[in-house]
Amino acid sequence: MAPPLNPSSNLFHTYAAVVEAAIGQLVAAGELPAGLDLRAVTVEPPRDASHGDLSTNAAMVLAKPAGMAPRDIAVRLSQLLARQADVASAEVAGPGFINLRLKDHVWHAQLAAITAAGADYGRSGMGAGQSVNVEYVSANPTGPMHMGHCRGAVVGDALASLLAFAGYTVAREYYINDAGGQVDTLARSAHLRYREALGETIEIPEGFYPGDYLVPVGAALAAEFGPTWVGADEADWLTLFRTRTVALMMDRIRDDLALLGIRQDVFFSEASLGPRVQEALEALEQRGLIYQGELEKPKGETGDDWEPRPQTLFRSTQFGDDSDRAMQKSNGNWTYFAGDVAYHWDKLNRGYDALVNIFGADHAGYVKRMTAAVKALSDGRVALDIKIVNLVKLLRAGEPVKMSKRSGNFVTLGEVVEEVGKDVVRFIMLTKRPESPLDFDFAKVVEQSRDNPVFYVQYAHARIASLGRKAAEAGIVLPPADPALLDGQELALIKLAANFPRIIEQAAQTREPHRIAFYLADLAGGFHSLWNAGNDDAARRVVLADRPDLTAARLALAGAVGQVLRGGLAVIGVEAAQELY
Repeated sequence: MAPPLNPSSNLFHTYAAVVEAAIGQLVAAGELPAGLDLRAVTVEPPRDASHGDLSTNAAMVLAKPAGMAPRDIAVRLSQLLARQADVASAEVAGPGFINLRLKDHVWHAQLAAITAAGADYGRSGMGAGQSVNVEYVSANPTGPMHMGHCRGAVVGDALASLLAFAGYTVAREYYINDAGGQVDTLARSAHLRYREALGETIEIPEGFYPGDYLVPVGAALAAEFGPTWVGADEADWLTLFRTRTVALMMDRIRDDLALLGIRQDVFFSEASLGPRVQEALEALEQRGLIYQGELEKPKGETGDDWEPRPQTLFRSTQFGDDSDRAMQKSNGNWTYFAGDVAYHWDKLNRGYDALVNIFGADHAGYVKRMTAAVKALSDGRVALDIKIVNLVKLLRAGEPVKMSKRSGNFVTLGEVVEEVGKDVVRFIMLTKRPESPLDFDFAKVVEQSRDNPVFYVQYAHARIASLGRKAAEAGIVLPPADPALLDGQELALIKLAANFPRIIEQAAQTREPHRIAFYLADLAGGFHSLWNAGNDDAARRVVLADRPDLTAARLALAGAVGQVLRGGLAVIGVEAAQELY
């Protein structure tokens, strides 16, 4: 017997169990062999909604291992599925797909399930017991956050929230690049601003950080130390100023991220790696993955990690990389790669089950070597998933935005959020796949038109929020909602809303939070179509003074759609609008 329908669960899980139970019946009857692997069997909406409500590939998956024609399996499965109390029809399509149509009461139950679950609708337990570290932003502490950092910050934060909603234990991490020459340059630049704050006229040399964002840093250092370090030798103050300047800049960066609603759990300092580099090297040596050798110079590469002399190399080609990688130079200095390996060795020692890094497009060449290192150090137990985020092009009415001289030749995150708002910025950053370039046009992102996806979704929610007020103003006394009064177009909207739990799990599995934004745009479009039908035909409106029964049913539908819109927006860190002006 198939399990009873649980309207509060993921509908697709429910019918996957129904399909598995039907397969079990065929196995028990000797029509299919025992021990079939069902992991690739799926239940999902068909590509064409006219084909039904659900589609399964079960017969296609089982045909080869069962030694049978897929249509033969599909015919027998469809016969069993058609007997289910909640199934209106089961039809074989193409080479062996099975399309199911569900009875209307199934969708009525889904409407009630969405309403009952409220903000928890779509929440999944798929990640229960698994911990994931998501590292994102990780910008150098040499300046404030700017729009070059924004997209990766939003993608990483939305992904972390998505994984948490899907049941994973998530750590949000920022890797502070506070080692190396650039941080010394930052300290020297801050020392100039410190002297300026104490009344000295300064000139900023070529190669120093010129932005006015260091003015308050200099003032803070002057307030803390007074004139103590004005005439002192650099060797006496450099370490101190480096530490204090990085701390002050990180305070600024945290404040900038907070403007986007981003708060991370772990801030890991590169300068704190210390012995971990040697420990990571030894861990690779113990696995027989370190040797002394000489690398050929890669085409077009002039980086510090290559030299035509014997170096300490990691056998990364054993794990899918294009070439082995240098860990230590012939002069004993560690390569940059060695530091990154040590950092991920530290993450592995913290016990995470999976690691996710959000990298900019300029780090795409780093993917294979880092995934190889993690695979080697974890003995294949932990996967590192690196998401590449492409550039954002800033425009205003189609024209490139001029850079801000005051900020040091870039547009700050704070400037953008102040102009268009946090929610607009976050949503727009998810309107394309992260690896694709993105245009951010200041005029278009606040435009009130269906061509603006953030407005389109927010407008749908604002319209829904207005319906309760309209019903109250009309003095309608509402009876209990009867979803049986809803017609085919309205049922189609329930079906789309009921897809939300599946979208959550798919997006979490593929680590693609933009799927949520795409889905919300589709759901908003479905609601707007229903609303617009009421503009053409008064009888199609949600609030009807002479039909309180139909009003109650349509308000229940709108409320469920509004709940899913709010839930999806919350997952990607956007607040749902109650009104739009």
